[in-house]
Amino acid sequence: MISYLHGKLAEKSPTEITVDVNGVAYAVHIPLSTFEVLGEVGTDVQILTHLHFREDAMQLYGFATHAERDLFKLLISISGIGPRMAQGILSGASVNELRNYIFHGNFAGLMSIQGVGKKTAERLVVELRDKVGKLEYEVPLEEDKAAAMRNEALLALTSLGYARATAEKAIRTVLQESDGSELAVEELIKRALRRTNL
Repeated sequence: MISYLHGKLAEKSPTEITVDVNGVAYAVHIPLSTFEVLGEVGTDVQILTHLHFREDAMQLYGFATHAERDLFKLLISISGIGPRMAQGILSGASVNELRNYIFHGNFAGLMSIQGVGKKTAERLVVELRDKVGKLEYEVPLEEDKAAAMRNEALLALTSLGYARATAEKAIRTVLQESDGSELAVEELIKRALRRTNL
């Protein structure tokens, strides 16, 4: 089993990277959250991996953090969710947002992720609620109010025509800059709009 790769970042796109490890190039599928923290092409990179076996191929999935990889493994344990869909779900919400959606049964938040319908959202909550509650990471589970506020801001930005990835990045930037201070949802939306760069 390949646990991680350490080498040069040879190529990168929002969904896949190539890592050159001593002259051997590995193609690795990644979620958007991992892409956002990668350095420039040509720099050193260490990426956590999960090797997925199919009848006709072996595919590597890569993650910037243990939290991403652990949640990916939980997602693919659900019937009907394959690795590509899990990759898409992790691209549609941050690890902590996803954990909050599942733990608090926030179906609207889950269904706002592209590719997640009502039945899939229900399976995620029923089958993973206890498991995500036991996961311990640097960021604790937040109150449902905070998750709902982010979701409301995201829905507002996407309804204005902004791409989901752009809106999510803007919201995360605003929340990081606020340094933990509480923002009203209207203020969050206003500040995020200034950072969409569109």
